[in-house]
Amino acid sequence: MENPFDSRIQSVGELTRSIRGLLETSFPVVTVTGEISNLRRPMSGHLYFTLKDSEAQIRAVLFKPQQRYLACTPADGLEVVCRGRVSVYEARGEYQLIVDMLDSKGAGLLQLAFEQLKRRLATEGLFDEERKKPLPFLPERITLITSPQGAAVHDFLRQARQRCPTTQVEILPARVQGEGAAGEIAAAIAALNQRGKTEVIVLCRGGGSLEDLWAFNEEVLARAIAASAIPVVSAVGHETDFTIADFVADLRAPTPTAAAQLILPEQAALLARLTELQGRLGRAIERRLREQRQRVENCRRLLRDPSVMLANYALRLDHAETELAHAALARLRQARHKVDGYVTILHRHDPGREIARQRAALREHTLRLAFLVRQRLNQQRHHLGQLAGVLDAVSPLAVLQRGYAIAKRADGSVLRSVTQASPGDRLDLILHDGELQCRVNAIHPAPGGDGRPDRKFAPPESPPPAE
Repeated sequence: MENPFDSRIQSVGELTRSIRGLLETSFPVVTVTGEISNLRRPMSGHLYFTLKDSEAQIRAVLFKPQQRYLACTPADGLEVVCRGRVSVYEARGEYQLIVDMLDSKGAGLLQLAFEQLKRRLATEGLFDEERKKPLPFLPERITLITSPQGAAVHDFLRQARQRCPTTQVEILPARVQGEGAAGEIAAAIAALNQRGKTEVIVLCRGGGSLEDLWAFNEEVLARAIAASAIPVVSAVGHETDFTIADFVADLRAPTPTAAAQLILPEQAALLARLTELQGRLGRAIERRLREQRQRVENCRRLLRDPSVMLANYALRLDHAETELAHAALARLRQARHKVDGYVTILHRHDPGREIARQRAALREHTLRLAFLVRQRLNQQRHHLGQLAGVLDAVSPLAVLQRGYAIAKRADGSVLRSVTQASPGDRLDLILHDGELQCRVNAIHPAPGGDGRPDRKFAPPESPPPAE
């Protein structure tokens, strides 16, 4: 009887394995939040518990090797975030969550979102060192985007006044914590870029928890920092705190105080360096002046009276003019002598006479060539006549004119022996003036019996009649 449900009957194990493969393929990685209940740890060291909320529950297992990555201690009633894959426990036919990572709900979700955004922005290249802009050596104007009431801004201002009092520090108030703070800071960065008077932008905030610093981990602020044409310094939190803004910014300072130290050089050190350079420059100029004075003095001793040198040059000029005139006259005489020689040679080799002589020789060669061509043609005609006579003598047509004929079979082959024909065969006889179609009535072999003609045998006076 045919199965009305399926043409192939599966066992329970096969169906369960199919469901397991489907679940593991469809849900390779999932992140689930819920409350731990029924937590138990058998001798194997694995953790088995139920993850539930007000609507449903799912069994979960955290194997012992993965427990070394735990950020919190699992306990019944704890709100957690689990990351893992969905599978089926075939022995009981129950689906379950195999957990790879477990953290408490608040910090866990934020940390997961932090890692995901960090990985995505790094893939886009927003953290690359090649795109980061250098800070000016001694900026004239710095803008702090911060909360004016915070202690961090006072730390930065105090350090900036100590290091370089002449630098203007502007404070642009903005919320640095809470919902909407990231968008407010991003709008402030865009406004400063549009205004274009600031040389360095500093994001300034004191330390706090991950939730307190979350405004600096949002994507809108990260992209505003990356799009800024003005260098951005991130001075957020304590030395151990890291935010997305730290990775995107052109410079990350561990603290606001350190930011002022990294951005501004110390005025006392600059003055000392300037004094040192001023002294070195003065000493170098004095040394250079002494060297040039000594060089001028040496040149003055070597230089003679200019009037004496001018008289010597005038005398040398007169001698040079005289020698040049003599050389020009001598060269002119040589040229005239060469021209006279060329004229004599040209008269001796008159082109008109040479052309007439060549024309006479050409006429003589033309007549001789015509005679030789006629003579050669007559010789070739005589030789051709001789060859034609020889060809005519050995021509098959001349033999046919003497009364002979060529016998050919119907397939066109020439009949060379009576053994190649049979009575009733049709033959074509080729004569000197045409062809005859004949039929063989009888065959008479020549004496000798092998069908080959005897040398003493002569054909009959009249050949046998043929059709």
